[in-house]
Amino acid sequence: MNNIAIQFELVTPERVVLKEDVLQATIPTGLGEITVLPNHIPLVAILKPGVVEVKRADGSLEIMSVSGGFVEVLKSKIVILADTAERAEELDEARIKEAKAKAEALRLASDKQEAVDFADVAVRLEKEIARSRAVKRWKKMKNIETIS
Repeated sequence: MNNIAIQFELVTPERVVLKEDVLQATIPTGLGEITVLPNHIPLVAILKPGVVEVKRADGSLEIMSVSGGFVEVLKSKIVILADTAERAEELDEARIKEAKAKAEALRLASDKQEAVDFADVAVRLEKEIARSRAVKRWKKMKNIETIS
């Protein structure tokens, strides 16, 4: 089978999370989730917190969590500039649950206090939800039991 590959790069201000040729990538954008295949029309979109999934030439999947940023799609290249991004296997499910609980508590407290920045609280919560979804999807793919 002769598969056409797309150059894929996911970078954050701190590091290059993934840079390799892939067969396809599924990306959460502000207008919904898109799957990019070779020869996709060029586009630039806002990246929303969620799960990025890429399919390698060998058929294996790489699952990553992103918290926002931008994606640029060219005919044979995808570049994601993310605020934060992590590979699912790097994530600690227990720490994610703890951070999510803190963000939810902050959101509940913000209902009573006007001094809290609602946008910041929402972004924190979305990031933790995206991280949780990524690690759960990765564990399901690897047949690893998740923490309830």
